[in-house]
Amino acid sequence: MPVREAPLFIGGRWVGGQTGGTFEVLNPATSEPIAVVPNGGADQARAAVDAAANAFPKWAAMTALERGAVLLRARDILTAKLDALARLVTEENGKPVAEARGEVSFAIQYLPWFAEEARRVYGEIVPPPVPHKRLWVTHQPMGVVAAITPWNFPATMVLRKIAPALAAGCVVVLKPAKETPLTAIEIARAFEEAGLPPGVFNVVVGRRAAPIADVFLKDPRVRKIAFTGSTEVGKTLMAQAAAQLKRVAFELGGNAPFIVFDDADLDRAVQNAVAIKYLRVGGQSCICANRIYVHRPIAEAFLARFTEAVRAIKVGSGFDSGVQVGPLINAETLEKVEGFVKDAVARGARPLVGGRRLTEGAYGKGFFYEPTVLAEVREDMPVARDETFGPIAPVMIFETDEEVIARANNTTFGLAAYLSSRDLRRVIRVSEALEYGLVCVNDATGYTHEIPFGGFKESGLGREGGRQGIEEYMEVKSISLNIS
Repeated sequence: MPVREAPLFIGGRWVGGQTGGTFEVLNPATSEPIAVVPNGGADQARAAVDAAANAFPKWAAMTALERGAVLLRARDILTAKLDALARLVTEENGKPVAEARGEVSFAIQYLPWFAEEARRVYGEIVPPPVPHKRLWVTHQPMGVVAAITPWNFPATMVLRKIAPALAAGCVVVLKPAKETPLTAIEIARAFEEAGLPPGVFNVVVGRRAAPIADVFLKDPRVRKIAFTGSTEVGKTLMAQAAAQLKRVAFELGGNAPFIVFDDADLDRAVQNAVAIKYLRVGGQSCICANRIYVHRPIAEAFLARFTEAVRAIKVGSGFDSGVQVGPLINAETLEKVEGFVKDAVARGARPLVGGRRLTEGAYGKGFFYEPTVLAEVREDMPVARDETFGPIAPVMIFETDEEVIARANNTTFGLAAYLSSRDLRRVIRVSEALEYGLVCVNDATGYTHEIPFGGFKESGLGREGGRQGIEEYMEVKSISLNIS
């Protein structure tokens, strides 16, 4: 397959990288290059911030209706290209094309949601304490936003950040993941076609994130850093952003518990566990089930059905018919997942399904790992303590509600949690006690556009989606008028 060239988008123009340097984007199912991308660096980041800062006053002065109209045109353009975008996501990310199509379709809907929310950013008239004053409160866009997105959801992570920012009146410089920059570039093309003014949205791709992020962190015109990625990187960005008191919004790592109580609908619980553990980028998701807790009275029955369902999962190239789980993103991730399993087994865990790298035939060209279920896992094992980001399900047994709540909360993470139960009293009690930003009950579909999404503890700061999503990109201004 011939590789494509993909330029950077800065100030409404398609440009090259630093000193003509490039790097390859690989298909993780084949390890073959699918694109050659200009390698952007600090110079390109500075140019993008310049373009954004110049574009900000005019874009911020437009009405919410006018800005929303651009977002809606971009929605229509991306919708017309949905199938092509889904295939592109599969090429650079590896997820099955049906899953990729679902992701792109979901991601696009952030555009109409925030186009509409922009018209509902209301101010306040506040009763004054004295008769000769009038007080009111308004909301104004922050300015230049630097967005840094990961590779696991190349469309959703981009649009979930830029849609509210643009709708609010901010301007954006995006640094997408080096593994999956092509989807972001196509999103920029759609905005260009939709008539977005030059400089309002810019894309800087680079093999190394540090030089680009350094510009974002040191340029005082960048007023906010919006980042999705690991907790460790988030802490570093936060520490460096503190020098200028930049606003930050972070969606970071997770260690999601999936709790199955003895009154659960077992068939639904198994279906949901498989879906949220394996069928979301092969477990490479911050909200995927990372620890499965099963009530002892139904543990044997659950494990029998769960292992049977996992054994039936079809692994392969995302373009092959019937494939449910594609490759891991790269060799480093594959080695990390393999290391988690080897360590757990050495410490006493027992593989019930999987537990090995797939290398036969076509598997040998990519980064494939067999969907795995581990029994007899303990919380002190890294596979249960850390975010595994792979198709590994550690299963643990619990005795009481109070015990499993304590064990589920005993982590520095707090992004998503799942529970299966038909007892409404238990559902309310447990969901309120879990220290997580998202709690799904008898549900594996996760968040949606209409509700805020974000983490407790070290899983992040701020919220994306819902009405709160647009507020994250606005400053609150109080105005006091003396009419005496």
